[in-house]
Amino acid sequence: MDFSLSEEQQTIRDAVLKHCAQFSPEYWLGHDNDGTFPHDFYKSLVDAGWLGIAMPTEFGGSGLGITEASLMMQAIAESGAGMSGASAVHMPVFSLQPIALFGTEEQKQRMLPPVVAGQDRVCFAVTEPNAGLNTTELKTRAEKVEGGYRVNGEKIWISTAQVANKMLLLARTTPLDQVKRKTEGLSLFYTDLDRSKIEVRLIHKMGRHAVDSNMLFISGLFVPEEHRIGAEGQGFKIILHGMNPERILIGAESVGIGRAAIARAARYAKERVVFNRPIGMNQGIQHPLAKCWAQLEAANLMVFKAASLFDQGKECGVEANAGKYLAAEAAFEACHTAMLTLGGMGYAQEYHIERLMREVFIPRTAPISPHMILNFLAEKVLDLPKSY
Repeated sequence: MDFSLSEEQQTIRDAVLKHCAQFSPEYWLGHDNDGTFPHDFYKSLVDAGWLGIAMPTEFGGSGLGITEASLMMQAIAESGAGMSGASAVHMPVFSLQPIALFGTEEQKQRMLPPVVAGQDRVCFAVTEPNAGLNTTELKTRAEKVEGGYRVNGEKIWISTAQVANKMLLLARTTPLDQVKRKTEGLSLFYTDLDRSKIEVRLIHKMGRHAVDSNMLFISGLFVPEEHRIGAEGQGFKIILHGMNPERILIGAESVGIGRAAIARAARYAKERVVFNRPIGMNQGIQHPLAKCWAQLEAANLMVFKAASLFDQGKECGVEANAGKYLAAEAAFEACHTAMLTLGGMGYAQEYHIERLMREVFIPRTAPISPHMILNFLAEKVLDLPKSY
């Protein structure tokens, strides 16, 4: 049992941190204040070849695993970019796994290389206003027509739809009352985000203003049959293969945000002098920060245990969910403790803690709430009755 990074993995972490150092905390604060997408940051990662880290080499990627992708995403968040930096590239790193696993050879050749090369930008259109986490109750309908499907419906909390030209779309192709099991009848599509048929409406939110969140109103969108990924009606099973990697990446990003906050707070505690001594000498400052460090590093072990299991092709649902839960909770506590360490200045934008504090609510809440994770763990680990 070896918990250390390999030489290659350490090189990835160091290289990404060095790359991200080009983009200062002021850069991210500026984009957060302006609500503008960090196009130059995105392009820099494309040019450096990082976007396809987990994509097969034959499609322009690096052919590495979710472990290496997690190291990359964690380093981005830890650099001070937080969720603004991580979310800017989160989708192409994990969301195309269903295509890589279930797409035809022609689809892979057509769909994957343009994303890795930064030519296509993708959003993931699953969540709906009235379904929430109850994915089998999705109401967006894809009705079979000649040559493909006609799609109508609504989606919500769709990140990067303002800048995307492609979307991975889950829609119901068979009505719920006509299937034997509720997980059947959903189909997955990778298609154009046609703005003549889709209204993209920005959601004004608490944090991560640099990366947009949106509602989609889809009306009469034609999707060619060759844009369907996998068999009709099997979309739910297919997207399940992307859920564990997403939770792992979110967990790694959470640890990165927490580390960034604790590092800033510790630096401030060494420099801030009150009553003729640095406040970092006081155990009332030391102990909470040390506790946060320990919680973050413990959560990190679970996150990378899940990543290792996934890359070995082993079952990792429990570990992926537990890692995401532990990391997000630890990151929240780290950002909160960092803010208290700085006192009033923790509330000031120029110290960047308040930005991290606002952004840490994202991994704590999404893509699945901590309560639902605890429900899942209670059922799968403790063998308690299903509660939802």
